[in-house]
Amino acid sequence: MLVNLNDVLIPAKKKKYAVGLFNAVNLELARGIICAAEEKKSPVIMGTAEVLLPYGPLEEVSYYLIPMARKASVPVVIHLDHGLTRETCLEALDLGFSSIMYDCSLDSYEENVRKTKEMAQIAHSYNATIEAELGHVGDNGGSAEGGSQLQNPEDFYTDPLVAKDFVEKTGVDALAIAVGTAHGTYTLPPKLDFNRICEIEKTISIPLVLHGGSGLTDDDFKRAVSCGISKINVFTDINVRAVEAALREFSYMDKGIIDLIPAEIEAIKQEVLKKIKVFGSNGHGTDYNVSEQEIRSIVEQVLSGIKRENIK
Repeated sequence: MLVNLNDVLIPAKKKKYAVGLFNAVNLELARGIICAAEEKKSPVIMGTAEVLLPYGPLEEVSYYLIPMARKASVPVVIHLDHGLTRETCLEALDLGFSSIMYDCSLDSYEENVRKTKEMAQIAHSYNATIEAELGHVGDNGGSAEGGSQLQNPEDFYTDPLVAKDFVEKTGVDALAIAVGTAHGTYTLPPKLDFNRICEIEKTISIPLVLHGGSGLTDDDFKRAVSCGISKINVFTDINVRAVEAALREFSYMDKGIIDLIPAEIEAIKQEVLKKIKVFGSNGHGTDYNVSEQEIRSIVEQVLSGIKRENIK
């Protein structure tokens, strides 16, 4: 079933588990992710990021992501990760994405507040949710997720009191925080500021998001969740597992592309299964139940084909 972030993250926050976001820029990734979520009866978040659009244009990605979410037996959020422009966020909402992230973290604080508040109002008019970032999560260089390498990452860590002000002023539904992770593959073990996570969780009421999850240890994940993280973003790990599976199949050059697909899907599925178990979301796919009234509302919106040109 297609749901938004609030539907899966509010139960996660209450029950102290996390829901994984796994980017799916092609059908193989999406199939592996959904298979794992359904097997473990876990909610899941799928999507893409603005920097990944060269590998799968937003409209084309929507053709399979949204129908797969609606058909799934577990709650599935279709999320635009790291939307960098207003235009991309609006396109995702028009295409039917149930959630967006508007990343203005490199703007001034005042600009981040202004732009995020405006986009939150627009997203909510679509019955979609919005995630923002405060502080800035950099990358390890060459990361597919994007980001930027920071000279001194600690200078960009999220301040708990500023986070409280930001959430109150913008009305966002989830907040990505900078606490020592980075996008891509780590060259050295990351050092997470768990005390900072705990302090932010005590200061604000909305779910917290951890970006740069690939490469963290199981203990890192579990401790972050116990401190208050409700959503964890993972892409590099599943991306790499798919390539490893393809290379194994290509040990002999008598293979075609259709020979690779099953191996890639299975490798992605197995990696997502591992993450679901560590995040603690297995078995929580029934924490959210769609009421008959909500179903009618969704159907009416689809049939009426409501357009919101006035807010663009």
